[in-house]
Amino acid sequence: MSQTTSLLVHGYEVVIGFETHAQLSTQSKIFSRASTAFGAEPNTQACAVDLALPGTLPVMNRGAVERAIRLGLALGSHIAEESVFARKNYFYPDLPKGYQISQFEIPVVQGGEVSFFLGEEKKTVRLVRAHLEEDAGKSLHEDFIGQSGIDLNRAGTPLLEIVTEPDIRSSAEAVAYAKELHKIVTWIGICDGNMQEGSFRCDANVSVRKPGAPLGTRREIKNLNSFKFMQQAIDFEVRWQIEQIEDGHSIQQATVLFDPDTGETRAMRTKEDAADYRYFPDPDLPPLVIGRDWVERVKAEMPELPRAMAERFVRDYGLPEYDATMLTQSTAMAAFFETAAKASGQAKLVSNWLMGEFSRRLNAEERDIAAAPVSAAQLAALVSRIADGTISNNAGKQVLDALWAEPAGTVDAVIEAKGLKQMNDTGALEKIVEEVIAANADNVAQVRAGKDKAFNALVGQVMKASKGKANPAQANELIKKKLGL
Repeated sequence: MSQTTSLLVHGYEVVIGFETHAQLSTQSKIFSRASTAFGAEPNTQACAVDLALPGTLPVMNRGAVERAIRLGLALGSHIAEESVFARKNYFYPDLPKGYQISQFEIPVVQGGEVSFFLGEEKKTVRLVRAHLEEDAGKSLHEDFIGQSGIDLNRAGTPLLEIVTEPDIRSSAEAVAYAKELHKIVTWIGICDGNMQEGSFRCDANVSVRKPGAPLGTRREIKNLNSFKFMQQAIDFEVRWQIEQIEDGHSIQQATVLFDPDTGETRAMRTKEDAADYRYFPDPDLPPLVIGRDWVERVKAEMPELPRAMAERFVRDYGLPEYDATMLTQSTAMAAFFETAAKASGQAKLVSNWLMGEFSRRLNAEERDIAAAPVSAAQLAALVSRIADGTISNNAGKQVLDALWAEPAGTVDAVIEAKGLKQMNDTGALEKIVEEVIAANADNVAQVRAGKDKAFNALVGQVMKASKGKANPAQANELIKKKLGL
């Protein structure tokens, strides 16, 4: 856990633990051959095994186990050589068996951690476990006035429930953790991460306490399916709990839902504890045994992980750790950077442009970098022309704008067409500098008095007189030379 001082909200420390359900990217369900495809007609993908009809027996999906191993390897966890499935008993209309097959006492993935940046500060959240389980069905309330419909297509879909220690201390930190975990599960290919379809669902256990006091009573916000709503829900819940305590009320443990329309959380039911679920080992499933040779084979097939790639970017390209972390937010972003960095030999400049002008345009258009109209090769050519002094940084933005609108163009053609080349004629630039100095006696006097603003004003005048074509570094040097600085 991060050792930095926690931010206090009205004198209270916020304590958050996360439970995330990642739907595994298998073609079939965890204990049956029924399809997991999203969007089918209700109740067309629930087979006899998913419904626990008499005479049926569950059979473990090997692909689901392999995806659990991949997560354990990615997060530095211990992968249990033997783990056990249990029946979690509760009664709800969308749970056809009356119980859910899950793991309780011995989960398949144990421990591990997730590290991420909050701003430029590195944080680490410890994990308790990640266990395999089946999903329930879905209750549908919107389409039936006064009634609920039940769709059992999702029943039996394989999930990994990833549980953290209560290490998170703010809503911003919670969102940063969730985004990092989302990146990891999609990066290693175990989950498609589609939050709108319910493939990546987060529950936040939120409590507050006075600094140094024991942990407060938590309330669990269920099914947060967007990062925006996640932050809003936690912020509201924190304020609500503090107000309750300040008004002399105690917090009751409960499961709550967030309503995006009102921006409020509301209690759904009092929270059950493990004893309420009457866990016992599932008599139809033997212990799950994972040999070391299986783990080693999966390890050999793993892609380069984000944190390892970020370390390599620091080592091989001389990037700051923050840059390297930002550039490894997705495999597409990392590949784009590396292609442009190798082609241009200007890794830091490529990084600056990708995290700045490039990302700004992508975000404004809600595009992924894979759909960017400007290629890595074009960005490499652009930063190369900035690095060799052909164009200024500002001219570079004009080139990027032109390429964004007309991707078929080339960097050099745009520079030529728009007349963006910097002045390489030292004599012509020297003449402009002399004219600017002669016309700005007040600024010259202030520069001689040591005022930086006045010097910057002179550089600005030179840039203006040259219509932006002067090389700023050359202009700086010539002004200093002419003023004997």
